[in-house]
Amino acid sequence: MKERLYFIDIVRAFAILMMLQGHFIDTLLESSYRNLNSETYRLWSFFRGITAPTFFTISGLIFTYLLLRAKEKGLENFRMKKGISRGVSLIAIGYFIRINFLNLLSGKLNPSFFATDVLHCIGLSLLLTVGVFFLCRKNVFAFSILTLVIGSLIFVLEPLYRALQIEGVPIFIHNYISRAHGSVFRIIPWYGYSAMGSFLATLFYWNLHKKYFKTSIISLFVLFGLFLILYSSEVLVKLFEITNINVFKDAANYNYLFTKLGYVLLYFALFYSLESYLKHPVLLKIGKKTLSIYILHFVLLYGSFVGIGLNRIIGKTLTPWQATFGALFFITIVCFISFHYAKTNAFLYKHLRSLFKK
Repeated sequence: MKERLYFIDIVRAFAILMMLQGHFIDTLLESSYRNLNSETYRLWSFFRGITAPTFFTISGLIFTYLLLRAKEKGLENFRMKKGISRGVSLIAIGYFIRINFLNLLSGKLNPSFFATDVLHCIGLSLLLTVGVFFLCRKNVFAFSILTLVIGSLIFVLEPLYRALQIEGVPIFIHNYISRAHGSVFRIIPWYGYSAMGSFLATLFYWNLHKKYFKTSIISLFVLFGLFLILYSSEVLVKLFEITNINVFKDAANYNYLFTKLGYVLLYFALFYSLESYLKHPVLLKIGKKTLSIYILHFVLLYGSFVGIGLNRIIGKTLTPWQATFGALFFITIVCFISFHYAKTNAFLYKHLRSLFKK
C-alpha cells in the first residue's frame, strides 16, 4: 500500500488561499496603489502569477496519480468515468456561476456567460488527460513521455497561438482558445501545466515506495525548478541557433511558462519537505474543499446569479492595509461557510456520476 501524499492537499490549500487573497485584492484595491514601481505590489503580483500554474499542475498530478493507482487495481475504467463526470461537472459549474438570473428574466444572457475561467479549463484538462490515458492505457511509460512532450510543446509553441483567432467558430468554443471575448483562461497554455502534472504523477507512481524517494524527488524539484527559472531561456535560444526555427527565439523572449513551472517545482519541494509539519486538519480540509471555496468566493466577490457582489458594493476603493485585512477576513468567512454549510463537492459529483451510470 503506497503512502498517502498529504503534500498534494497542502499545495491545493496554499493555491486556493493564494487565489482568494489575489482575487479579493485585485478586485477591490484602489487603482492608484497598483504601481509596479512599488516593491510590495510587484512582489504580491509576482507570487499571484504563480497561483494558477500551481493549481493546474497539482490538479493534473493528483488526478493522474489516482488514475494510475486505479489501474494497478484493475479499476481504471471506473476512474476514467469518474474523471469524465468530474471534468463535465467542472465545465457545467463554470458556466452556471456566470449566469445572471436577473438578466435571464428580461430575456437576456449576460455576455460574460460564455467567457472561460479556471473551472472550464481544469474540467477540459481532465477530459484531455482521460483521453491521453485511454490511448496509452496499456503502456504507462508511453503515457508518461507523451504528457511530458505535450506539456513541452504547448509551452514552446505559445508564440504561435498567443493571439490566435479563428473566424467562424462559435463564441463558446472560441473562448477556449482566445481572450478576445473576455476569457480569463484558455485551454492552451493551461493544459500544458496539467500535462506536466500528469508526467510528475508517473514519477510518484513508479517510485513512491522506494526508500530515498522523498529526498530524491525534493532534490530534483529544486534542481529542475532552478534550471527552468535560470536557464530555460538560454536553452530555447540555443535551440534557435541550432535549428533556425523562429518559434524557439520567440518563446525565449517571452518565457513565462517554463519559468513559472520552475517556481511551481520549488513550491512542491518546499511543501513536500515540510509535509510532516503542515499536516494540520484545517489545512488538509481546505485542500479537499477547493471547489466549494471557489464557488463561494465567486458568488460573494463577483455577484453570481444576481450581479451584485463585493466588486459592485465596494468597488476599487480599498487602501493596501484595508485590502490586506479585508482579504484575511474574506478568506476566513469563505472557508468557514465551506466547512460548515457548503456540500457542493459531494452533491454535484454524486449526481453527475450517477448520470454516467445510466
